[in-house]
Amino acid sequence: MELFLKLFLAHLLGDFTFQSKKWVAKKEEKKLRSGKLYLHVLLHSVLAALFVWDINLWYIPLIIGISHFFIDAGKLLFQTENNKRLLFFVDQILHMAVILIICLLNNPSIITIEDIFGEQFLLIVSAVIFLTHPTSIIIKTLISIYTPKTEMDKGDSLENAGKYIGMLERLLVFVFIVTNHWEGVGFLIAAKSIFRFSDLTEAKDRKLTEYILIGTLLSFGIAIMASLLFIFFS
Repeated sequence: MELFLKLFLAHLLGDFTFQSKKWVAKKEEKKLRSGKLYLHVLLHSVLAALFVWDINLWYIPLIIGISHFFIDAGKLLFQTENNKRLLFFVDQILHMAVILIICLLNNPSIITIEDIFGEQFLLIVSAVIFLTHPTSIIIKTLISIYTPKTEMDKGDSLENAGKYIGMLERLLVFVFIVTNHWEGVGFLIAAKSIFRFSDLTEAKDRKLTEYILIGTLLSFGIAIMASLLFIFFS
C-alpha cells in the first residue's frame, strides 16, 4: 500500500499539478513530435524515482516512464474531438493499472485470487452495478405512466443529467449506509430538495411536483434497500 500511494501521488503531481495547459496543447498539436511529451515522460520517471527513493527498485521509474510514453502516445494518435473525454479516462485507468501491476509484482502476496474474486468483492460490484443503470431503468419504467406537461419541458437541460444525478445519489446513499453514516442520507435528501425547489416554484404544477417526488422517493428507497441487503449478506 505504501508503494502504491507513493506512485499514485507521483502520478497526480506529474499528470495534473506539474503539467500546464500549454504542455497539453503542444502535445495535442504536434503529437509524437512534441518535445513536451518527452519532458512529461521524463518528469514522471523522476517523480517516481524521488518518491520510491530506493536504488534496488531502479526498474520502477523505468517502467513508469516507458509505460507512460506508450499510453500517452496512443492517446495522442487516436484522440479526436468526439472521443477526447473517453480517452482521458482510458488513459488514467491504464496508468493506474500499471502502478497496480508494479505493486503486485513487487509484493505478490498482498492480494490473492480470493481477495479479487471473493464473495465480498462480488457483492460490492453487484450492488454498484444494480444501483446505476438497472435502477434507472426500473424507476423510469415504474413512473412512465405519469407524463406531466409543463413549460419546463421547453427549457434547456443537460442531456441525461437526471439519470446521472440519480446514479450518483444512489451510490452515495450506498456508501453512507454501509459505512454507518445515515446522517449523510438525510443531507442528500435535504440538498436535493433545495435544488429542486426552484424548479418546482417555476413550474407551479402539482403534477410535476408529485412526479419528481415519486421518482426521488423510489431512487432513495431502492438505494436504501439495496444497501441493507448488502449489509445483511456480507
